[in-house]
Amino acid sequence: MPESQNPQVRQLDARSLRGLAHPLRMQLLDALRFGGPATASQLAAKLGESSGATSYHLRQLAEYGFVEDAPERGKGRERWWKAIHHGLRFDDALLTDSDPAVRGAADLYLHEIATTQTRDLSTWLGNRGSWPEEWSRAWDMSSATLRLTPELTQELVEKMHALVESYRDRAASRDTPGAEQVRFHTHAFPIRTD
Repeated sequence: MPESQNPQVRQLDARSLRGLAHPLRMQLLDALRFGGPATASQLAAKLGESSGATSYHLRQLAEYGFVEDAPERGKGRERWWKAIHHGLRFDDALLTDSDPAVRGAADLYLHEIATTQTRDLSTWLGNRGSWPEEWSRAWDMSSATLRLTPELTQELVEKMHALVESYRDRAASRDTPGAEQVRFHTHAFPIRTD
């Protein structure tokens, strides 16, 4: 199923982007999407923030429809939060929106994504020795440079996304021995060679 039709993937629009385009909010959402439900205090400890800041930004994420209460986890006064969607889809039209605030939020969002991806890779490189040997043989950090038109580039990107999506149904459950969350980053952009 294409991402645009997948109810688990949220299409960002101008309003939701303005609600998400904040470094801590993006970190909180990722922590909930990849780590599961948590309290503001747990997320504060994990991210090195105050629980007041995480609580405020979680409420903002809820207002914009990114997170919701996880009452099945709460006990007493603890408020548990969970991500509503498993993924986000960015519309390039946000970069050319007539509102400069939307364009600024789009730019901030993309730069935060790039920073997060760089941090993820650096963390793996720094910690790869602590992983079992089979994971040392299963990772990849490669690049390829091809001379392509914008149309061929878009075709290749769509095929790469479709290939990754084809593995979603084959994904292992949390209790499958040896299974871990595996992050795939793809980047496709033109470079000047002159």
